[in-house]
Amino acid sequence: MLEAPTKKISDRNLPAGAPAALEWDDRIGHYRCRGVDYREVRTWVHRNLPGYEDHAAAYNTLALQPSLQRTPRDYQQEAIDAWKQAGKRGLILLPTGTGKSFVAEMAMVETQRSTLVVAPTIDLMNQWYDILTSAFECPVGLLGGGYHEIEDLTVSTYDSAYLHLDRYGNRFGLVIFDEVHHLPGPSYLHAAECCLAPFRLGLTATLERPDERHLLLDEVVGHVVYHRSIRDMAGEYLADYDVESIVVSLSEEEAKEYHEARETYRSFVRAKGIRFGGPKGWSTFIQVSSRSAEGRRAMKAFQQARRIALSAPSKLRNLEGLLRRHSKDRTIIFTNDNATVYRISQRFLLPAITHQTDGKERKALLKGFNEGAYPCLVTSRVLNEGVNIPEANVAIVLSGTGSVREHVQRLGRILRPGPDKRAILYEIITADTIERFVSERRREHDAYRQDDDQ
Repeated sequence: MLEAPTKKISDRNLPAGAPAALEWDDRIGHYRCRGVDYREVRTWVHRNLPGYEDHAAAYNTLALQPSLQRTPRDYQQEAIDAWKQAGKRGLILLPTGTGKSFVAEMAMVETQRSTLVVAPTIDLMNQWYDILTSAFECPVGLLGGGYHEIEDLTVSTYDSAYLHLDRYGNRFGLVIFDEVHHLPGPSYLHAAECCLAPFRLGLTATLERPDERHLLLDEVVGHVVYHRSIRDMAGEYLADYDVESIVVSLSEEEAKEYHEARETYRSFVRAKGIRFGGPKGWSTFIQVSSRSAEGRRAMKAFQQARRIALSAPSKLRNLEGLLRRHSKDRTIIFTNDNATVYRISQRFLLPAITHQTDGKERKALLKGFNEGAYPCLVTSRVLNEGVNIPEANVAIVLSGTGSVREHVQRLGRILRPGPDKRAILYEIITADTIERFVSERRREHDAYRQDDDQ
């Protein structure tokens, strides 16, 4: 609560120009607002109600000193300067491998307030814990993964932030959302609204979402204040790279089965007038298809056609050739589903990582890959983000979604800089299927344009 001796915010008649965020609550006899509106309300109170007392904020002023003095790269300093100019609120977009975590450390030193870092997975939460304990000589708390420790520097998962920020939202003056493209989900967005931190920073390499909910971040974190693309930084701060498409064909029998299944699905979509141009197209198809036997056949046909396109046997034959060509490189094979991961793992005797891989085994496999014990890993989506595999220099994408973000993330896995390093991403696509369209759509991102197209 904020109140002043001469004019209390609990009085129903507020001066003209009071923030629209303030709403009277008869249950408590006071005005109230969301945590995210705290900064606006406090600024107004400071200007209009002299001598006020702030009983809302419970965060501390710190005296953080980095354990190791590092000189920021030009773009890191530019990013922080832009964030400061925007009132220490906003989004910084930098490619994977360009030191977003160091930018976050710089923001913490600039702000000197109790800080919460929110990450999407337990693995990333643990990485942030290691980063902060190395960067600053002070306790670091954990909220998530079985831990419930609140310190002036605390790291949380998005899930735990959603569960607990209604209680702890006043404990932090700065909140940093790593991989901030996760935040616009309805539940996670509520966590950002509960937190009253006046200073906010969102970090990501890939902001846009197909549902366009990334636009909601302007209100709860801030607008984009700094952006550098992969193409901007390749060759200087990231490894140079090439992208090569390999087009394979279905057998006559597979092609017939694919087109029959595809026509069953498309006939149903046309008959029901379903349009896929907007963010609700797919959810509409799911709802409508569940209401009849015809619709369920259409859904089954869609899944069958997709399976044929994504898992064509000719893809594995090409994969075998690529593995021979890059036998001395560090290669990551990406697929769309776990069944394909395990099939590749068994056929080529390669270590696999999926969401079913426990934390201890996953850590050992990644360590072995970085050290060269395992020259190749096969995975589905769990390595798309939040892993540090600097030795990887070859990515083979056998299948994936149409998400531009997913493919930029996969490219980012192999771009950590190294001496004379040049990375390559192979995309194996099935001809005359929807996969060609999906590939063309994700190639709209500038990271996939060849140099002569720029």
